[in-house]
Amino acid sequence: MTYTGDVQVGGPADVRELPALTICKLAVGPYDNNAYLLRCTATGDGLLIDAAAEPDRLLALISDQPVGAIVTTHQHGDHWQALEQVAKVTGAQVIAHPLDAPALPLPADRTVEHGDTIPLGDCSLEVIHLRGHTPGSIALLYDGGEAGPHLFTGDSLFPGGVGNTWQDAERFEQLYDDVVTRVFDRLPDETWVYPGHGKDTTLGAERPSLPEWKARGW
Repeated sequence: MTYTGDVQVGGPADVRELPALTICKLAVGPYDNNAYLLRCTATGDGLLIDAAAEPDRLLALISDQPVGAIVTTHQHGDHWQALEQVAKVTGAQVIAHPLDAPALPLPADRTVEHGDTIPLGDCSLEVIHLRGHTPGSIALLYDGGEAGPHLFTGDSLFPGGVGNTWQDAERFEQLYDDVVTRVFDRLPDETWVYPGHGKDTTLGAERPSLPEWKARGW
């Protein structure tokens, strides 16, 4: 089956198999959040991005395989409703940015800053701090080599625009500037974008719309 990234709450996960990494995308909860289970092909080590809701479904997805870390992309409650239970069952390390970590329901075992790396077996993820949706929102970049870059953006970048900044011009400008300089100016069009809600996209699909986003202010 070809990966599409089109998942529905209550439905099955969509699975993408890269040469060194398997990505499972699952939609959970009343806000249609996306949770992503990443697993290193060589070692079997796992990492969960956003234990958003429905812990039983997340734990069923994890099954009896190891998960060493849970990364929360930002502090909003719809992205961590299942964090406490999944962390307790798996023993996974809880990771977040220090500006958002205090809002989580349990203390972070590790805080990460812009440019830090998070190991995942023989793979690694780079932390990209994207300020504006929340002070400590982060994206995670996997450099897939020949498979291309893969970027998990939380609520900072979606198909059609950046994340909600609640009509705050200063926050929008900060988020827009970070997304442009830290993502679009650096990464190629084939970069696959996995957002915190809804369907996936690519930087190439979104790049032509950047001037429109800036002009409209959201």
